[in-house]
Amino acid sequence: MAPNRKTESALLKKVWDIANVLAAAGVGFTDYITQLTYVLFLKMDDEKEAMGLPGHLPEGCRWKDLAGLSGTDLVDKYEEILKELSQCGGLVGTIFTKASNKIYRPVLLKKVVDMVAEDNWYMMEGDLKGAIYEKILEKNGQDKKSGAGQYFTPRALISAIVEVVDPKIAETVGDPCCGTGGFLLAAYEHMRTQSRDVEKQRFLKNDALFGADNTDLVVTLASMNLYLHDIGVDKSPVVHRDSLVDTSDRMFQVVMTNPPFGTRPQGSVDVSANRPEFVKTSDNQVNFLQHIMTIVKTGGRAGVVLPDSVLTDGGATAKVREKLLRDYNLHTILRLPTGIFYAGGVKTNVLFFRKGEPTRDIWVYDYRTGVKHTQVTRPLTRADLQDFIDCYRSGHMEDRRETYDPQTNPNGRWRRFPEAEVKARGDLNFKWLDFTEEDDRSVPDILDEMQEEADGITAAVARLKELLGGVKL
Repeated sequence: MAPNRKTESALLKKVWDIANVLAAAGVGFTDYITQLTYVLFLKMDDEKEAMGLPGHLPEGCRWKDLAGLSGTDLVDKYEEILKELSQCGGLVGTIFTKASNKIYRPVLLKKVVDMVAEDNWYMMEGDLKGAIYEKILEKNGQDKKSGAGQYFTPRALISAIVEVVDPKIAETVGDPCCGTGGFLLAAYEHMRTQSRDVEKQRFLKNDALFGADNTDLVVTLASMNLYLHDIGVDKSPVVHRDSLVDTSDRMFQVVMTNPPFGTRPQGSVDVSANRPEFVKTSDNQVNFLQHIMTIVKTGGRAGVVLPDSVLTDGGATAKVREKLLRDYNLHTILRLPTGIFYAGGVKTNVLFFRKGEPTRDIWVYDYRTGVKHTQVTRPLTRADLQDFIDCYRSGHMEDRRETYDPQTNPNGRWRRFPEAEVKARGDLNFKWLDFTEEDDRSVPDILDEMQEEADGITAAVARLKELLGGVKL
């Protein structure tokens, strides 16, 4: 393991060093990652061919056509390659979805090409090259200026959700708003050790996983993320699609996802026009919940990150909630703390449900009250959620035991709400803990949180200006 760690560290240092050079020249981290992805794919395809394996790229669009160039010749050829590959089908077309150059200065583009040229990436073991790319995506998710964090769900949370939902190697797994592919990758890692059967492994790599996203950049990053982990090496399991207007009949035994919150972007296709069976609403999260409910097979299960509003709002949201309780067994809710996502202050939950039977008792784990996290100084870790995983009793839910007791442990975080109480409630916002919260943060903690909030406001104002077409505010 030691050599791998050293290699990973050395490669990451090279990646960060180039990122800093490009940032000083005005090239943002997200743009850098995208271009690094394109160049890396060209290099790896060339390495495959050198080993006698079939490549994916057409003549004139290969590494050898780019590597020896410099100056404006390099930029011109690079842009020509991107344009042609963006029109291809299959894996190449997905990786190069709407590809365009963002590094216009030849000397800077040359630095990226030269850095990639120094290593043999294809022969690098999947765990190592995949880990490097995941670290890059994680860093990008922390870049508030780019807003890329909205596509990045904390891997600790993903890991916990996948462990308790427990997808099996012969099952299909879908994520209709897959971001950079975190749920799909974690599901693959969870399933691949369950059997050595060749046919099951082939199904897992080629047919079990499906992801969709309506942002071309994200489709590129997700597809490359899976490709570097040796998943979807011929055809990416990720497609460029607006899931809310998708009327395909593809269904899955497992759905795990963190959908976008808020209202649908202006200019988007009206959801109700394409999905007349939906309760009409402009809320993204409610529409995505309805979509997820339709794509889970009967007997299938889901783990979905959703804001408090889904559990509390009236009107259309309440109607969807009624349908969820009537036709699905919403057996578990995990209440999450603020400070773990890119959008600060948003109160979220993970809803776990099974299709085809009504909700009876609901078990709630409160990992919010009295819990403080920040992305910088106190990020969420997998260990933080271990008690929830232990309480969940995946595969043995009949053995669940409350940690809450009104007399002996009124602040137990794991509590069962019986069917009668669930039916009598107007919402599903279960709260019972009553900690006297003392502010035990250090001065650096407080300053970091203030900086995070300030960065979030700056990013929101920049986005608003962009939407208003440069109108001065």
